[in-house]
Amino acid sequence: MAASKNKPSSKSNSKKQPNAVTRKTADKHVLYQASVQAPEIEIDFMVSTFRALRKKQPTSMREDFCGTALLCATWVKSHPSRHATGVDLDPAVLAWGTEHNIEPLGEAAQRVRLLQQNVMQKSSGKFDLINAMNFSYWIFRTRKDMLAYFKAVFAALNSDGVFVCDAYGGWEAQEPMLEPRRVKGGFTYVWDQDKFCPITHEIVNHIHFEFKDGTKWDKAFTYEWRYWTLPELRELLDEAGFSKVEVHWDVAPQNDEEDYRPTKRTDNQAGWLAYLVAAK
Repeated sequence: MAASKNKPSSKSNSKKQPNAVTRKTADKHVLYQASVQAPEIEIDFMVSTFRALRKKQPTSMREDFCGTALLCATWVKSHPSRHATGVDLDPAVLAWGTEHNIEPLGEAAQRVRLLQQNVMQKSSGKFDLINAMNFSYWIFRTRKDMLAYFKAVFAALNSDGVFVCDAYGGWEAQEPMLEPRRVKGGFTYVWDQDKFCPITHEIVNHIHFEFKDGTKWDKAFTYEWRYWTLPELRELLDEAGFSKVEVHWDVAPQNDEEDYRPTKRTDNQAGWLAYLVAAK
């Protein structure tokens, strides 16, 4: 497939590791941001989608499973009226994000709030946009838990709020495989689809990094998820109370820059990424 298509190299973040990076000198969060995340492009997509649905600009955004909060930082930098809240359970990664992504914002850092808590937990305030990117919400493995999460998102949105998340699939998505991809900055990102259970749809994926000097960082990140299909997710979002659920599909010709548009029917592909956009 592979799920490394979640952020093709053309979308990689500009904050790179130095060319001489090795396993000994590497910072896995910098590697991840450089090879997986594309905050400017994701923000452009979310804002344009929100405007198409609501005919106005969003200002408040919550990033669920925020990790290093790079998206939060980029959100507040993109417009002086924007505020962001990031939610994650891991105190170490939140501390790293605060030091490397939030504090360098200067005064704009005051418009970012990071919360070490479960995404199910109610927090103060409501939001124009909530997102769960890079398949992070697939950590919920049962229908009951996923529905509870979607209901929590619904409750946290403003009356005209919008939820955005991504999903991947295609016939290669269920195959054990390795997919390496060179990343500008002197290293190779390797997406490892390790295990897939056809009965439970439990999956185990890893991210490895390889460096020019021959050193490697095996299993820098490991994900134990359930593989969810688009019909399942759409039905659960409907059940959670959302009034409209769209699937945004890349309709650009092959090898062209991505162009995600609302799509109702399409042909399957070996590997694809789509966005779900749910309006309250």
